[in-house]
Amino acid sequence: MTNILGISAFYHDSAAALIIDGEIVAAAQEERFTRIKHDASYPVNAINYCLNESKLSLKQIDYISFYDKPFLKFERLLETYVAFAPKGFQSFRLAIPIWLREKLFLKNWLLKELKKIDPSFKSSKLMFSEHHYSHAASAFYASPFKNAIVLTIDGVGEWATTTVAIGNDHELEIVKEIHFPHSLGLLYSAFTYYTGFRVNSGEYKVMGLAPYGKPKYKNLILEKLIDLKQDGSFRLDQSYFNYTTGLTMVNEKFVNLFGKPVRNSETDKLTQFHMDVAASIQAVTEEVMLRVTRSLHKEYGIPNLCLAGGVALNCVANGMILRDKFFKDIWIQPASGDAGGALGSALAVWHKELKKPRKIKSSDLMKGSYLGPSYEQNYIEKELESSGARFIVTSEDEMIEQTAKALADGKVVGWFQGKMEFGPRSLGCRSILADPRSEDMQKMLNLKVKNRESFRPFAPSILKEEVQNWFELDYDSPYMLLVDNVKKDKRINVSEEEKHQVGIGLLNVKRSFIPAVTHVDYSARIHTVSTETNPKFYALINQFKQKTGYPLIVNTSFNVRGEPIVCSPSDAFRCFMGTELDFLSIGNCLLKKSDQSISVIKDYKDSFNND
Repeated sequence: MTNILGISAFYHDSAAALIIDGEIVAAAQEERFTRIKHDASYPVNAINYCLNESKLSLKQIDYISFYDKPFLKFERLLETYVAFAPKGFQSFRLAIPIWLREKLFLKNWLLKELKKIDPSFKSSKLMFSEHHYSHAASAFYASPFKNAIVLTIDGVGEWATTTVAIGNDHELEIVKEIHFPHSLGLLYSAFTYYTGFRVNSGEYKVMGLAPYGKPKYKNLILEKLIDLKQDGSFRLDQSYFNYTTGLTMVNEKFVNLFGKPVRNSETDKLTQFHMDVAASIQAVTEEVMLRVTRSLHKEYGIPNLCLAGGVALNCVANGMILRDKFFKDIWIQPASGDAGGALGSALAVWHKELKKPRKIKSSDLMKGSYLGPSYEQNYIEKELESSGARFIVTSEDEMIEQTAKALADGKVVGWFQGKMEFGPRSLGCRSILADPRSEDMQKMLNLKVKNRESFRPFAPSILKEEVQNWFELDYDSPYMLLVDNVKKDKRINVSEEEKHQVGIGLLNVKRSFIPAVTHVDYSARIHTVSTETNPKFYALINQFKQKTGYPLIVNTSFNVRGEPIVCSPSDAFRCFMGTELDFLSIGNCLLKKSDQSISVIKDYKDSFNND
C-alpha cells in the first residue's frame, strides 16, 4: 500500500490531499478549519484531517509532494526585477525578505514542520511538482478519459501562465507553454482590480456582473492590451500593467485608456461603465479560450478536453467551449485553483514518478468532490447542545420531508449533510437552499442572508434526468462548472418597458418560471444531482418536486460574504444564528429560527472581512 500526501501552500488557498494506491481518499482547504478566507498558511489542519480520515500516522506516509517548485518561482521573481530595474524597487524591497525568510528554503522549512509530527521523517520522502503540472495532473488523472488534451490557465505558476499537456494512460506531458508576464488570468485579475474587487477573490464577481453590461470595450482590449493570435496564443502590452514589479495591477496608462479611475469598493458605486468593462473582459476571455481550444482540437485531433487552473472556474467560458462542440467530452477539475494543486501533485507522484497505471471510471475519480470532513450524529448533537441550540432529532426520511416542506413554504434553509466539498463550490453538503419560484429570493438571499452585492446570481441544483427539460444544457454538470440558458418554454415574455431596463434595474424583471436562478441574460450555473454521488440531496430535491412540481432548488454556499464555507456543526449553527436563515437541517437534527433563544443570536455580518 502506497500513501501519498499532497500539499499546496503559501500563496492562496492552501490545502492537503491524500491518495492511497491511486485512490483519492481525502482533501480539504485550510481555510475551512481556520475560518480565514483563502488562507495561504501551512495547512496543518488539512494535513491532520487527511491523516485522521485515513487512520494513518505521518510515519505511514510514503511520499509528500509539494505543488510547485520555489526555486523556479524565485528565479522568475529575480529575473523580472532585473529586467524592469530600477522600476519596482519598493515591491522588491517588500518581497525579497519574505522569500529569504520563508519561501526560498521551503524544503528545510517543511522538513522542520513535518519532523514536529514525526521526528524520524526523512527528506527523501519529500518531492516537488511544477505548478502547472500539478494543475494538469489534477485534471487528467482524476478524469474519466484514457487520453485527453489538458489545458491549464491561471495567473502564474513558476514561469508558466498557460500550458497544454497531452495525457495518455498514465503518461502526461506538457507540450506548450505561455510564460509570465503574459497571462490571461492576470489580465482578468487586472480588470477585477480596476472594477473595485479583490484580486484572487473577486474574479467570479466580474463574471457575474458581465451580463448587466455590453462588451463595448472588447475591441479596445484586443487592440491595445492583448495581441491575440488565431491559435489562441497571446502577448500582453506590459506598458499598461503594474503587476510585474509594482504594488497594484494596473497603472496610469491603463486608467487613461478607459477614461475613469480605479473604483474604490468602499466609496464608489458600481455604474453602467463598470458593467460594460466586466462584459468586455469576459468577452475577451471567452474569445481566447475558444480560439485556443479550437486550435488544439485541430492540431491534435483528440476528442477529450480537460481543464484546470483558476481560469477554468470561469463557467460561462466553459459552457461556450462545450456548446462549440469541437470536443466530444470535456471534464473540469472541481478544485481548479491552487487548492487542487495539492491533489495534482500527489497524483503526479503516483502516475508519473512511480509509473503506476490508472483506474479509469466512467464518471471520474473525485467521488463527487465530497472529500472533506463528515460528522457522526452523536457528535452533531453534542456540538449543538454546547452551542445552546434548540433542536429535534428525527429519522432521515422525516428530516428530508420537513426540509422539503420548509423550502416549498418559502423558507431559507441551511443544509449540512455528509462530507464537505473540496473546491470553491457547495454541491449539496454545505449549502444554503431556497425555492427557485420566488421573485424576491435572489435579492433577499444576497442582501439579508449572504450580506453581499445584490447583482450576484444563484445556481440551480436539479435532478440529473430533468436538466434538459429546464435548461438548454445537454450534458452532465456535477460540479457546477457549466453555464447554459433556461429553456425558452420556461421563460416569461417581458413587457416593452421591462426590455428597456439597464444595469441593476434588470434585476427587477421576472424572466422565467424560476426567477431566483435565472440570470439577467437567461443563463444559469447548473448543478446536476444524481443518486450515485449524493443520494440524500437527490432525495430532498425529489421530495421538493413531489410537493411543487419543480425538480430543482436554489443552491448557494453555506457562508456569508468573506467567510469560508462552513466546515463543522458549530460553524453551521453560528452562521444560522447570525443570518436570516429560517431553518437548519444538520444530520438528522432540525432547527427552526423561531425556536432559538435570543441569547445565542449573533451580529454576524461584520465577523469577516469583505472578499
